Amino acid sequence: MFTNDPFGAAFQDIINGNPANDILVKCSAAEDEWLNPEYFFRDFSKMPVTEQTALKMARGKILDAGAGSGSHSLWLQEKGFDVKSIDISPGAVKAMEVRGVKNALLQDFFALKDERFDTIYMLMNGIGMVKDINGLESFLEFVKTILTPGGQILLDSSDLRYLFQEEDGSMWIDLNAPYHGEVEYKLSYKDISGEPFKWLYVDYYTLDHYAQLHGFLLEHIYEDDHFNYLAKLSLR
Repeated sequence: MFTNDPFGAAFQDIINGNPANDILVKCSAAEDEWLNPEYFFRDFSKMPVTEQTALKMARGKILDAGAGSGSHSLWLQEKGFDVKSIDISPGAVKAMEVRGVKNALLQDFFALKDERFDTIYMLMNGIGMVKDINGLESFLEFVKTILTPGGQILLDSSDLRYLFQEEDGSMWIDLNAPYHGEVEYKLSYKDISGEPFKWLYVDYYTLDHYAQLHGFLLEHIYEDDHFNYLAKLSLR
């Protein structure tokens, strides 16, 4: 049922009480990793400070983009917010529905129209869905059509330069290569293999540069000690 949907298949096993394996994550910029899908079902108390801080900044009508299993949406619902939760994984949307997310939809972010939101969440590096720097610029223009005046976009991402760090602290990056935060992923779960997809990790200063070019103000909210940061985008 969830062919080419590793996350969705894993979420369904958890929802249905079946044994759930870890998800194999292959990344072009790092070694293979195993990801426990139970992580996506954590409650607020187990979320990292980055996510807790972002959720506490909620206001108005909310879009949870790339909502996954709906953990962020459920917390926001409990606080009384009107939340639209979207994902492109059929299994994730089904999991959200079973968990009680009120407005969970199978929808591509860039297909949204005729709606405006006061707060748009792109957590767990949701900005990565733009794929690359060109996609980031397209995103910054598109999101103007769905953001209310005075609205905010809350996102977290990482600077992948640490992957190129030498033992002496220096870094080697090929300036003639594509932006170092553009990577490709391939996920597998049990006997289900997803299609390869591009993903973007954008460092704060690069994001600030393109935000200014497209008429946005970027505000640094929080940063942990693992190169991850939380930021707020708003129109000037």
